[in-house]
Amino acid sequence: MTYFMSAVLGFVQGVAEFLPISSSGHLTLFQHFFGMEEPDQLFNVLLHFATLLAVCVVYWQDIWEMIVEFFRFFGGVFSHSTYRGRPPEARRMVLLILVGTLPLFLVLPIQDQVEAFGSNPLFVCGALLVTGCILFLSDQMARGHKTARNATLLDVLLVGLAQGVATIPGLSRSGCTISAGMVRGFDRKFAVRYSFLMSLPAVLGATLLEVLDVLKAEGGFPAENIPKYLLGMVVAAVVGYFSIQLVKLLASRGRFGAFAFYCWGAGALFLLLNLMGWTFVPAAAA
Repeated sequence: MTYFMSAVLGFVQGVAEFLPISSSGHLTLFQHFFGMEEPDQLFNVLLHFATLLAVCVVYWQDIWEMIVEFFRFFGGVFSHSTYRGRPPEARRMVLLILVGTLPLFLVLPIQDQVEAFGSNPLFVCGALLVTGCILFLSDQMARGHKTARNATLLDVLLVGLAQGVATIPGLSRSGCTISAGMVRGFDRKFAVRYSFLMSLPAVLGATLLEVLDVLKAEGGFPAENIPKYLLGMVVAAVVGYFSIQLVKLLASRGRFGAFAFYCWGAGALFLLLNLMGWTFVPAAAA
């Protein structure tokens, strides 16, 4: 993998991870049709970790308040003190995120089978077309008013199920979870905020597990690839930051479904290219 390819993959990750257009689907299609070398799994995980850092920067205040309330809760448990009145919004947000993450455990036993769909460009193209339909329909929903204060556990559990389904390559995680939130009556801004914050436990857990696997298998990081990893991570984090801001802006204005036309166009284009048997092989690889 070259430095240029590292930067390109970081850019694609930063854009597609947050814009509702499926990062996994785009990486698969770019690798298939443009002869891009498939990056190692560790690099993929590190790119996701970089976009997690972008979420932390954008929502640092929410995250800090949740951390404080998390420890306050356990401090109250061990000191046998009780909390009177409604719990702070940040404390309730912790509970909502934990419950919304639970459905991902249903995917773990079949994770390898789900990821295998990513090797089929026809399947990925079809999933992109489905993503477009989900996004288009989400904009037709009436504006909701639920926030962390009145969203129910059933609401976030269903959003979590949408996140689990979105592990299918070609389906957008952010698109499915934000749309599911809108269906459940979430305020548009809260739907975006909850979707991105809910990704933190899953991405952090996957990063830790993958890093541990690499350390066990190879005894350490491949030193020659560390500069390329860092370049891709920086690009993914910076681009991801601005992508989050764009999604927040468009969702608040009721223009979230505009991404549907891109998903339809990209899915149809790559589907046509696949049926024609077209692939682009760089001159250096010919």
